[in-house]
Amino acid sequence: MTAQIIDGKQVAADMRAELKEEVARLKEKGIVPGLGVILVGEDPASQSYVRAKERACEDIGIYSDNNRLLSQTSQEELMALVEKMNKDPKINGILVQLPLPKGLNEAEVLLAIDPAKDVDGFHPVNVGKMVVGEKAFLPCTPHGVIQLLKRSGVTIEGAEVVIVGRSNIVGKPLANMLIQKKPNANATVTVCHTRTKDLAYHTKRADIVIAAAGRPNTVTADMIKEGVVVIDVGVNRVEDATKKRGYRLVGDVDFEAVKEKASFITPVPGGVGPMTITMLLYNTVESAKKAAGIEVE
Repeated sequence: MTAQIIDGKQVAADMRAELKEEVARLKEKGIVPGLGVILVGEDPASQSYVRAKERACEDIGIYSDNNRLLSQTSQEELMALVEKMNKDPKINGILVQLPLPKGLNEAEVLLAIDPAKDVDGFHPVNVGKMVVGEKAFLPCTPHGVIQLLKRSGVTIEGAEVVIVGRSNIVGKPLANMLIQKKPNANATVTVCHTRTKDLAYHTKRADIVIAAAGRPNTVTADMIKEGVVVIDVGVNRVEDATKKRGYRLVGDVDFEAVKEKASFITPVPGGVGPMTITMLLYNTVESAKKAAGIEVE
């Protein structure tokens, strides 16, 4: 068996085309979804990521209010900008790019964002709503994983899912989302991590393995059963002298070996990554609809 590749770029492109049509319909009603972006400092990875988000907004017709602040920006100045966006009716979603420079309190900034504009899904109010199964902005990467499974025709309901990773950004929220008594959920979920004693014992039972540990080769071919679905969330740099940059990107899964046993698998890059920004756009559009009194799913 050779796995079917789940093409995250294609799924993201399909979703963005759907969102572009929806944004056009909203504009006919005088509703323009708006995303406020705050980038503090000159971190190259953050700058690249923010540029990608800005291009994505432009592509589907979302208004983007882009704010680039110096690394010397004070906590007070940053908090004031967040509060200004909270009150701005043109802004439906607020994104503060992390990590922030040293000396700035990330937790305080994230808490200051109006939960109704928290399109990253990180505010404790939205996290709490997600856990108890109420409508809330879902964190973008976990939600993207579920969309990849759903749009690839993978059955989630009743599946044994093993998540390798317990971060607040991926592992914990994804586990909570998959155990909900809802469509595209109803799974039996086991959460493992790098301190799990016998990781292979758990992964061999799984119908779906989601690797999000941040460590190359965490999941190898001898750790999975035939026909498993494998979602690789990891992005790791590995030295490679044959590459111009001196490194290549790999996931947490031994892709070449695992794809010979799996039924579906995501590549790195080009798997989960493209979905994260797409789900941010999705949340921003949902926020605009909610603000306009339009029923959302």
